[in-house]
Amino acid sequence: MRALRCLLVWVTALFIGVGGANAGGRVPEMERALDLARVVEVLRDEGLVYGNGLKTDMLSGQAGAYYDRRISDIYDPETMLDTLGSRIGAGLTEEQIDQSIAFFTSDRGKRIITLELDARVAITEPAVDEMAAQALSQAEEAQSSRVAMVDRFIDINDLTERNVSGALGANYRFYRGLVDGGSHRMGEGEILDLVWSEEDAIRADTDGWLRRFLFMAYSPLSEQDMQAYLEFSESETGQALNAALFDGFDRMYHTIYYALGRAVADELQASDL
Repeated sequence: MRALRCLLVWVTALFIGVGGANAGGRVPEMERALDLARVVEVLRDEGLVYGNGLKTDMLSGQAGAYYDRRISDIYDPETMLDTLGSRIGAGLTEEQIDQSIAFFTSDRGKRIITLELDARVAITEPAVDEMAAQALSQAEEAQSSRVAMVDRFIDINDLTERNVSGALGANYRFYRGLVDGGSHRMGEGEILDLVWSEEDAIRADTDGWLRRFLFMAYSPLSEQDMQAYLEFSESETGQALNAALFDGFDRMYHTIYYALGRAVADELQASDL
C-alpha cells in the first residue's frame, strides 16, 4: 500500500479556524483571508489521484464508475472542511485567533499562504519535485542560511514526527477498513505489525519531501519574512495553532482512510462473486 503523503505540512498558514466555539463571528474573515476553498480543492485533487492509484495498485485497474463516485464522495469538500473546523476552532483562544488573523491577513502572511499553495500544487509534478531536490542539494553545498531556517521550521513545529504519526494512524485505519470490509483476514496484532513495518520508510520519505517542499515554497521569502514566520511559529499562539491543525488533519484523514479501505474491500469482494 502507498504511504500517506505528507498532507500535514501547512503548519501555521492554513486551516486556522473554520468553526468551533472559540472562533465566533470571525470565521468567515479567516476563510476569506486563507482562501480555504482553494485549500480544500487542492486536498481533494490529491485525494482523487490517490484513490485512482489504489485502483491500479490493489484492484488491477478493474474498478468502474461506482468506485470512482465513491472515492469522490469520500473526498467531499464540505465534509472535509467541517471535520477540520470542528477541531481547529476549538483549539484556539479568542486572543490567539485575533493574533493569527492579524499575521495571516498582513501582506507577509498572504504571500506565505500563496507560496505554500502554489508550491504544493507544483511539486506534485515529478519534474518539479526533482528540480526542488536539486535546488535543495545545491543550497546545502553552499551552506545557505535558508536551509537552516527551513530545518528550524520543521523542528519548531515537530513536522516530521507529527506527519509520521499521522501517516501511521491513517494507514492503520486503511487496513482496518480492509478487514472490516471482509476482503482481508488479519488480527489486530498483524495489522499493527504491518503498520509499524512501514515506519522507517515513511519517516525517510516524509523528511526528504518536507525539506524539498518547504525549501521551494519559502525560497522567495526575504530573510526578514522568514524570520518573522519562524518567530510566529515558535510563539504560544503558533504552537497552539500547530497542535490544533494536526488534530484536525488526523481526524479528517483517519475517517478518509478507513472509508478508502472499505471501498477497496467492497470492490475486491464484488470481484470474487
